[in-house]
This record gives sequence, C-alpha cells and structure tokens, in this order.
Amino acid sequence: MTDPRFLRSQEAILTAARALLLESGPTAVTHAQVAERAGVGRATVYRHWPRTDLLLVEAMATVPMPFFDNPTVPTKDWLRRELTAIADQLALDDVRAVSTTLANSALWDEVVDARRARFADILTTRLAAVLDDAEARGELTLVLPSDHAAALTIGPLYYRSTIERSAPDTTLVEATLSALGTWTTP
Repeated sequence: MTDPRFLRSQEAILTAARALLLESGPTAVTHAQVAERAGVGRATVYRHWPRTDLLLVEAMATVPMPFFDNPTVPTKDWLRRELTAIADQLALDDVRAVSTTLANSALWDEVVDARRARFADILTTRLAAVLDDAEARGELTLVLPSDHAAALTIGPLYYRSTIERSAPDTTLVEATLSALGTWTTP
C-alpha cells in the first residue's frame, strides 16, 4: 500500500505544476517553483520526478488540449485561427524547448511516448472530424484522407519552429491551408 503522505505530496506537486503551466507557461515548471507553490521541499519534488521534463509531461497530461476544439464555420477561417495560435505558441523559445524535449523523451520513455501518442490521437481525431464535416458541407475538397491532415497542417509549423528554429508565419499558415485541398466560399 502506498503511503498517504506520498500520494498527498504527489498530488500537491502536480496541482502546483499544472497551475504554473497554465499561469506562466512551460518554463515556470521548475523543481524550485513547483516546490514553493506546492509547499513541499525541493527534494520531495525530485523524489517524485527526478527530471523536469517528466514533471512537465505529467502536468501537461492533466491540462485540457485546446487546439482543434470547438470548430466554427467557415472552417477555413477557424482553421487559420487555430494554426496561427499553434504557430504563435511554437514561436516561443520555451514552448519550442519543451516540445523538442518531450519529443526526444518519447523516443526513450514508454510513459512519455504513450502520452505523446494520446496527444497526437486527439489532434488527428479532432482535425479529421472537422475536415470531414467541411467536406460534407461543400466547403472543402480534400486532396488526401482527413486522417493525414494533422501531419500536413501541424508538421510544417513544427518543422519551421524546431528544425529551422524560426517562427512560423502567416505565409506558411496560408500555404498549409492551400495544401489541404480546394476551399470554396460558402
């Protein structure tokens, strides 16, 4: 049986990490700041999560994923706003650092990889549903199956941010929208 104090401190740490993440972004989730917010010693945070990236992954897993949620019509305008929001986030150095760290950790850590897979599945499922609906309404004629759309839409933004280390811009967002297929005006 697990010690109730262990479980309480673990929950307090996660609550603090989640609050810091939502308030100030990924760079705020440090062992020192989380310990202070949770009211525990830094050694306690290290005992539960020896690496900051693992703590961040755990905190992120409990935060709702806002992208591609609550679509509106016309779909192209909504998708432009969503992609611009993702591009804006990926342009931030701390988000870029966290996303590459987490992607790297997923290669070696099964727990992190499982979370990565769930995150990717959420994005793919949401986006595919929106694009299928847009196609059914006659707003869009896709050039590829909708379940490939997440890779085509997010991939260029992620590549520009992490590999090229520059900010995704509106030109890239517009090119991505065009690459999905033919859009019609409702």
